[in-house]
Order: sequence, then structure tokens, then C-alpha cells
Amino acid sequence: MLDSKSRHALEMPPAAGEGDESWLTSYLDVLTLLITLFVLLLALTPPGEGEASDRDKMRPASAIASLPLASLATGIYPRHQGLQPQMAGLNIPGVSVSQGQEGITLRIDDSLLFPSGDAVLTPQGKDVLENLITAFEAFDGQVSVEGHTDNVPISTSRFPSNWELSASRAIAVVRHLEHQGIDVSRMRAVGYADTQPMESNATTKGRAANRRVELLLKQQVEG
Repeated sequence: MLDSKSRHALEMPPAAGEGDESWLTSYLDVLTLLITLFVLLLALTPPGEGEASDRDKMRPASAIASLPLASLATGIYPRHQGLQPQMAGLNIPGVSVSQGQEGITLRIDDSLLFPSGDAVLTPQGKDVLENLITAFEAFDGQVSVEGHTDNVPISTSRFPSNWELSASRAIAVVRHLEHQGIDVSRMRAVGYADTQPMESNATTKGRAANRRVELLLKQQVEG
């Protein structure tokens, strides 16, 4: 039989550090949950004032077109303080002005510039272009003259197709502007035929809208 001293020794609890360590696993689980919670809270916190979120920093280029004009003017419209008021005050029947990301576009109905199926400027067409000379002189960028037609085929000895007609009309405008003193090195002539319609060619009104000459005033990007 065991004496009282031996029995007391058997009933003593184990020394510290010698028992079950399962509590350590539970402790690590709690730490993991806390870290996860902090990460989620940081991810859901909105950016402070003056900070741009990653989504704003990655704004697609298509969204730029919706920005105010003032934010687009710098670097696109040289001397825009003098040019834009002239464009805004332009009041010539058949001539419209639009502003886009690339620059300022003057859209002229071809009926103002040319007889049907021809690329020789009418006296009225010359007057229209000469009324724009002052605006061109206030602009030191590039002028792209772009000819457009409807989808009605043309086949003559001079114009086998709408490609030749649209290009010849663009060239006629460039030549007239050159004669009026605009530096030809700043200009180019482009013929698009019927590849860029504004409206449906299924109606007379739509075809008339598609027959046009556009002058795109675009700032030259310095490399």
C-alpha cells in the first residue's frame, strides 16, 4: 500500500509546459480571423479627399470625351482662347461646328462647295472657305480636309468611283486654302468615299447629310 506522501505525489497536476498544447491551435485561428477582418476593412474603406482610387486612375480613354471642354483644351487647341470664340460665333448656313477629343471639326455640306458629281469649287463655295481663313490663321496646328460621299455609285471618265470624287473634292479645298495663304505643309487631303456615313443612306435626307466635306483642326503632337 502507498503511504500518504506517495499518494499525494501521484495526485499532483503536471508541471507548466508539460500539458496539452491544443490551446495554441485555437489561438492561431483567432489571429488569422483578426488579420482577415482588418484586410477586409481596409479594402472597403473609400479613398480620402484628394486621393484617386485605382478605378479612377485606370479610367478608359472613352471617358475622356465626357470631360469638360476646358480640361481638353490644353494641348489640343493652341491659341484656343482666340479660336473657339470665332468658331462659336460662326453663322454660315450649311456649316456646322463640333468639338471633340481630336480637335475642332467644321462640317460643310457639299452642295455649298461643289456641283453634283463634280469637284470644281463653286463661287459660293470659295466664299464659304474664305470666310474661314481668319480662323485658320489663328490656329497653328494641322488641318485635315476630308471628303465624304453617299453610297450612290458614280462612274465617269474623271471619277471612276466615289473614292476619286471624295479625294478630288478634298484636294480642291486644300488647293484653294493654299491660294489664300494657308501653309500647305499644315494640310492634308483625305477621301473616304461612302465609308463613314453620318446617317442612313436609305433616305434622301440621309444621303444629303453624308455628302459633305469636313475640316478637322487638330493640334500637332510634338514628339
